[in-house]
Amino acid sequence: MAMLVNGLPGEAVLALDRGFTYGDGVFRTMQLRRGRPWMWRWQYARLADDAARLALTLPDEQLLLDELMALGREHALAVGKIVITRGVGARGYAMAGAGAPTRIVSAVPWAGYPAECGERGVEARWCELRLSLQPRLAGVKHLNRLESVLARSEWNDPAIQEGLLLDQDGWLAEGTMSNVYLLREGEILTPLLDRCGVNGAVRDWLTDNVSNFGLKFSEKRLSAADLIDADAVFLSNSLMGIWPLARLGERAWMPSPLLQALRQALLQQA
Repeated sequence: MAMLVNGLPGEAVLALDRGFTYGDGVFRTMQLRRGRPWMWRWQYARLADDAARLALTLPDEQLLLDELMALGREHALAVGKIVITRGVGARGYAMAGAGAPTRIVSAVPWAGYPAECGERGVEARWCELRLSLQPRLAGVKHLNRLESVLARSEWNDPAIQEGLLLDQDGWLAEGTMSNVYLLREGEILTPLLDRCGVNGAVRDWLTDNVSNFGLKFSEKRLSAADLIDADAVFLSNSLMGIWPLARLGERAWMPSPLLQALRQALLQQA
């Protein structure tokens, strides 16, 4: 792994950094193609929105791009990551005691996922963990990801690629590492992220582009039954792109040409 901490090579962050002590920060993970971040327009927009939601100072966009390029350009495909924390602070929760933000940019070579995940689809399961409700943080990719960690610990079966999560009230929210979508009668439905969950860059891309395929994009309260009844289901994040859901328990879905067209359009996005 190659890493820059505030622009300098290294892997150490001070123990008093609020990202470490309180999870006080945000991050984004993305594909780097010869150092160039895939879907940067949407990635940076999400990072900027998340930082604003937590009142974090975001570094200059060109600086982040330059650092990603410097770390990832030697690899055909790499995983890039940007972490912004509130920086080192005195003991206590008050933001006023923090110094300058900490900026961590990293890149690691990545072999990608098996092609069949996107072409044939994947298997998922329901997680027992229920997501807590916190509208103030809903949608933000903040540094406290303990719910995802605990949910992902619920299975070890390599045949299952993702776990689906309901919130405390039983509504569909997301996957442990993905956003979730239902295709039904010419409409793509995705859970509202007004009380919990993470808003991904691919989700924003879909919001902007599904109309090109004659589809409507809607955010709604969705139940587990809604998912089971859907014509097709798919998952997304910035590394997997789009994965059709092929099986969930006893429910199986046939391959969807429409989802494959969406997937290919996303892959061709700069």
